[in-house]
Amino acid sequence: MKFRPLHDRVVVRRVTAEEKTRGGIIIPDTAQEKPMEGEVIAVGPGARNETGEIVALDVKAGDRILFGKWSGTEVKLDGEELIIMKESDIMGIVEGQPSAK
Repeated sequence: MKFRPLHDRVVVRRVTAEEKTRGGIIIPDTAQEKPMEGEVIAVGPGARNETGEIVALDVKAGDRILFGKWSGTEVKLDGEELIIMKESDIMGIVEGQPSAK
């Protein structure tokens, strides 16, 4: 199934959380916090400004981003958990790291 977000919305896949600490301690699933980092899967065309023109988004598919802990709405598409959020919920783009797989 293909999903195309509308306006200034972005579809994000969370990156997998680390299962070990730097010291080698294994963290059980129940104690792990959901990561606040993700990969952009799809973006909408952009929001309209006061004059009615569409303003393109700053993020694009494939970008690795940081977002707030309570940002967006979690949905399940084709069995995969994704987050749909507005671009304004994104805090920034992480550069210089390989994208999540």
